[in-house]
Amino acid sequence: MTEHRFDIVVLGGGSGGYAAALRAAELGKSVALVEKDKVGGTCLHRGCIPTKALLHAAEVADVTRDAWSMGIRATLEGIDADGVRAYREGIVAKKYKGLQGLVTARGITVVAGEGHLEPGPAVRVGDDLYRGTDVVLATGSYSRTLPGLQIGGRILASEQALELREIPERVIILGGGVIGVEFASVWRSFGAEVTIVEALDHLVPNEDVAMSKALERAFRKRGIASSLGVRFAGAMQTEDAVTVTLEDGTSFDADYLLVAVGRGPVTAGLGYEESGVVLDRGYVTTDERLRTGAEHVWAVGDIVPGLQLAHRGFQQGIFVAEEIAGLHPVLVPDTQIPKVTYSHPEVASVGLTEAQAVAADGAEGIVSYEYNLAGNGKSEILGTAGLVKVVRRKDGPVIGVHLVGDRVGELITEGQLAVGWEAHPEDIAPFIHAHPTQSEALGEAFLALAGKPLHAL
Repeated sequence: MTEHRFDIVVLGGGSGGYAAALRAAELGKSVALVEKDKVGGTCLHRGCIPTKALLHAAEVADVTRDAWSMGIRATLEGIDADGVRAYREGIVAKKYKGLQGLVTARGITVVAGEGHLEPGPAVRVGDDLYRGTDVVLATGSYSRTLPGLQIGGRILASEQALELREIPERVIILGGGVIGVEFASVWRSFGAEVTIVEALDHLVPNEDVAMSKALERAFRKRGIASSLGVRFAGAMQTEDAVTVTLEDGTSFDADYLLVAVGRGPVTAGLGYEESGVVLDRGYVTTDERLRTGAEHVWAVGDIVPGLQLAHRGFQQGIFVAEEIAGLHPVLVPDTQIPKVTYSHPEVASVGLTEAQAVAADGAEGIVSYEYNLAGNGKSEILGTAGLVKVVRRKDGPVIGVHLVGDRVGELITEGQLAVGWEAHPEDIAPFIHAHPTQSEALGEAFLALAGKPLHAL
């Protein structure tokens, strides 16, 4: 066995792993990045980027359908599945090439192969051992399914859904979270009949209930059907169809079933526990500084309990690189990390929902305000309905910002600043939002909570 020595060895080249590698190299560390597939991980190759390319293509389809309402004589002749695929793959290829160039320019050694953690700490890849003063675990996540529900044939996970060479006529989506509603949005825009099956009472159930209800209304208007509050019982597939049955006896037929019930941590069989890393239901247990139970071994991204978001992985990867370098960085808590669901319409949030805030401080200590996008000029121009909701402690700071509507994901950074800096609405109210922009809607909510609404009664 050949041994190689580095300051830092990163196991996993996804969002958290390559961010840790890039920042560590920038800080003068020698870095080995071990990846069994392609640097960029799920987000770049099978998740964030390709799905958002699909969502943009879907938006173009919708705009083309409605072009006559704006005086534009355009006709949607159909969806070229191969053309959409080529567009999506082209975007991914460009981003991948750019990332490869960045990694090379920073002098990072990329090791191709499946890595296993060894005590020491070190990562073994085949007959080679890559020993680091520190090792960062960033092995990411996989698509979950339910007991007895096997992915294959006409039962798909998100990875297989991306690779479909056709636009299905009818689709059932099991799971009304982020992945489920994004694919529902795409397929509906491409002309499919879509039914979402969600065991909980609302779509995107982790969001503020006002946002969930607004999304449900928008989806009903678009013709996307939902079955809420009834659990999945089983699925049967034939050569050309799939049938889904619920516990109340209801059944649905479709061409495909997409299983979108969340993602699990990739930690099994990688030598973690044998090397002193403690696992809890497959997730890596860390302290508040992302140190694992094994000395000089750290963990970032989807294998750490909490939000499974690429930008959370980025932030944690940067944090660990700086922590190893002795810079004592500040770790952003999950409540201050923005979340965006890129459906049509989008849902974006940061901080506490109103229910969470009430549970923490009592109803008498919480004030919230909702501003309808119907009063926003730019939203009217874009043809989007939606809602802005801001939650504050009574006479205190903003603790939650929630939005639903097309393109509102671009607004959530302002909400993050308000929540992260514990700003009071009175502090924000004097700042002017450019007109006409959708950001004015957020400004109106801040003005209202400061006691001086302008365009709202």
